[in-house]
Amino acid sequence: MKTIFLVDDSATILLSISNILAKAGYATEKASNAEEALRKFQAGVKVDLLITDLNMPGMNGIELIKEVRKLPAYKFIPILFLTTESQQSRKVEAKAAGASGWIVKPATADDLLNTIKLVLR
Repeated sequence: MKTIFLVDDSATILLSISNILAKAGYATEKASNAEEALRKFQAGVKVDLLITDLNMPGMNGIELIKEVRKLPAYKFIPILFLTTESQQSRKVEAKAAGASGWIVKPATADDLLNTIKLVLR
């Protein structure tokens, strides 16, 4: 079973996405902010994919990606943004930081699962 790490400051989004993933047969790890997520990564959490929000209080999603990519165990894991932002400049910035892809909220369950299948191949 693949494990997906979800990072979002919205408890509603975390619950809704984790329910979609559980129904699709994925295990989830969750954090409500980037700092909490980074601590779990530094502690060696085992995940197959990171899905993070962009705009969060404190450290944002791009800063989180940069920090996660510095950790040897996570240098190559796929990372997706799930965010309300769709500006091309932010996508370029995210890609430069190490993001594998981008999903704009609100995303349908099918969109989310299809994108996950693509990056977990």
